[in-house]
Amino acid sequence: MKIKFIVLFALIIINFTSCVSTRSTLKNVNDNAPIPQLTSENIFVIKQYSKDPKYGYHPDYPINVFYWNTKDLTINQERFLRALSGPKGEKVFFKKLEICCPFPTKNCEMGGGFLDQYEITWVGLKKPLILYLNCYERGDLMAPVGFGLAK
Repeated sequence: MKIKFIVLFALIIINFTSCVSTRSTLKNVNDNAPIPQLTSENIFVIKQYSKDPKYGYHPDYPINVFYWNTKDLTINQERFLRALSGPKGEKVFFKKLEICCPFPTKNCEMGGGFLDQYEITWVGLKKPLILYLNCYERGDLMAPVGFGLAK
């Protein structure tokens, strides 16, 4: 019985560690990015628009919404998403779909993090958009291509 437990434990460890690469593929991490200000409604103040069509749409170019602690995993993602609008000022709706794309990080006690996929819609949008958000790293926050900023 003890041998079965040891083998099972070893398989779990091997499986977990094989999922996280030892080298990050994230291209837009910036540990010196300024911490964004908050509005009175607890929404990030975003002033820039990305010109990179991959920003937020590709797992190697996620929106890095900063790391506070593991108790606040989604708070900054929601602060960011509520700062966005559709291209004509439409109110955006979002829902978290899944986690994906493991990567190494020093900002998690386990040594690895995951990206969160969010589905974004607004009235008039024909097909929902998928954005990748990262709550473990810092980066310059901008509206992705195709989005506006909420007023």
